[in-house]
Amino acid sequence: MNKLAIRLLTLAMLSLTLAAAPVVTVVYANPDNDPPPPDKKKKKSSEARPGSEQTAFADGYRAAYAAIYERHDYASAIAQLKALGRDDTAAVANLIGYSYRKLGDYRVSQMWYERALKADPAHVKTWQYYGLWQVEQGNRDQAQFHLNKIAQLAGTSSEEYRSLAAALEKPPGTGLVY
Repeated sequence: MNKLAIRLLTLAMLSLTLAAAPVVTVVYANPDNDPPPPDKKKKKSSEARPGSEQTAFADGYRAAYAAIYERHDYASAIAQLKALGRDDTAAVANLIGYSYRKLGDYRVSQMWYERALKADPAHVKTWQYYGLWQVEQGNRDQAQFHLNKIAQLAGTSSEEYRSLAAALEKPPGTGLVY
């Protein structure tokens, strides 16, 4: 199954889950396509109703996610993600790193991946994307380290593990970008 079909299937399943869930419930099916939980330290006194800040954040996060994976508009997504004011969370920092990687700015991308792992050392999607970054840079030993970390955190049957393992199976220097 190709990546687009997997993403569409995931989006369809998420949509069905959200449609069937009670209004108050927040579903976090995947740390990459769902926003991180609200930061309880940040409270606005002018908040109109409970949860409205989280709803605005979730809407902004999903808009940036769509800019990345549906429209491949990485520069716009970076601006949207930074505007959320939560780039210190692993999920947001990871997507910023991914976007910079797709734009070819590997140095800045690396900084964001490391920021994401500092925020959450168990963020599997960051280990995957940073591992793909390592493959693109020719750092196969480091990519293998990332693969082993994913195996510890999510197992060898996870999508993140399979994706990075497939990238490592390709011969070095093929020029493929992930």
